[in-house]
Amino acid sequence: MPYSFLGNETSSEVKPLGNCGYRLDSLRDLYDVLSDGIWRIETCAPRLRDGWSLENITLGQCSITAFLIQDIFGGEVYGILRPGGNYHCYNVIDGKQYDLTIEQFGKEADELVYDNSNPQSREVHFAKKEKYERYLLLKELLKAKRGI
Repeated sequence: MPYSFLGNETSSEVKPLGNCGYRLDSLRDLYDVLSDGIWRIETCAPRLRDGWSLENITLGQCSITAFLIQDIFGGEVYGILRPGGNYHCYNVIDGKQYDLTIEQFGKEADELVYDNSNPQSREVHFAKKEKYERYLLLKELLKAKRGI
């Protein structure tokens, strides 16, 4: 399977933290599991659901995925300010940038600037009840497939 997410070249080297609660070998393994039916319309941001499809499964999944990655692999979550005032979230682990949901942007992905200047807080993101519920659903689906 060809990988086109940001950081895919080193993603198999990123290992889960001890006692993360999931049977995962690496960040790349997580991407494979999420791609295999866990990312779905119910985990997509409601404002983007009209554009979600099986051909664009990462659409509207960035913040909940980034915070799930932080739970499992550590690191920090950053955001790129997008038109309209929303942030596109990604991870920095051991000084390297990873964006498992970049594919949602297609050719526009080349325009994203990853400068680690906008740290993101789960408290701010999860103050939105629907987003927190989508995050919990993502965790529940992952636990059903790869939980310990």
